[in-house]
Amino acid sequence: MVPTVALFALAAAVAPPDGELLPVGAPAPDVIGKDASGKTVRLSAQKRKFAVVYFYPKDDTTGCTKEACAFRDNLDRFGKAGVTVFGVSRDSEASHRAFQSKYQLPFPLVADPSGAVQRAYRVPNARPDAEVAARVTFLVGPDGKIARVWPKVDPTLHAGEVLDAITAAKAEMKSR
Repeated sequence: MVPTVALFALAAAVAPPDGELLPVGAPAPDVIGKDASGKTVRLSAQKRKFAVVYFYPKDDTTGCTKEACAFRDNLDRFGKAGVTVFGVSRDSEASHRAFQSKYQLPFPLVADPSGAVQRAYRVPNARPDAEVAARVTFLVGPDGKIARVWPKVDPTLHAGEVLDAITAAKAEMKSR
């Protein structure tokens, strides 16, 4: 099974402005994106499966490139685990196309220029003076709720950390 990796442009909900990330146990706001074939992908359609929603600041910057390439390089492992990966940034579609082409990213990058998805997950800006998302990842459980939050991410190690967390969560679910 090939995982779907989509970077999305829309969220159904806007979070309250309390300055805290969406917490573990909260329902994950639905997001809509398009996969590589142009097919619409909804987070809400991934129920009964884990999903990863990762936010990154900007295309073609050192950390964001390392993170995107790490997800790319681990795509087979995510697929074997039955995990859908969604990514979000506020860059334009043109920027995403160039980023995808330059690094041969096998997944689509869809813009969130309005910041609707970023606000729905309560992700702050990376800097107070810039409209770019901080680097934050959410693991959404099979029940559609936030299972884990990584508020700070090492882009080179993060994809592996997420895979380890999914393995541990699946083992815990089996032991119940």
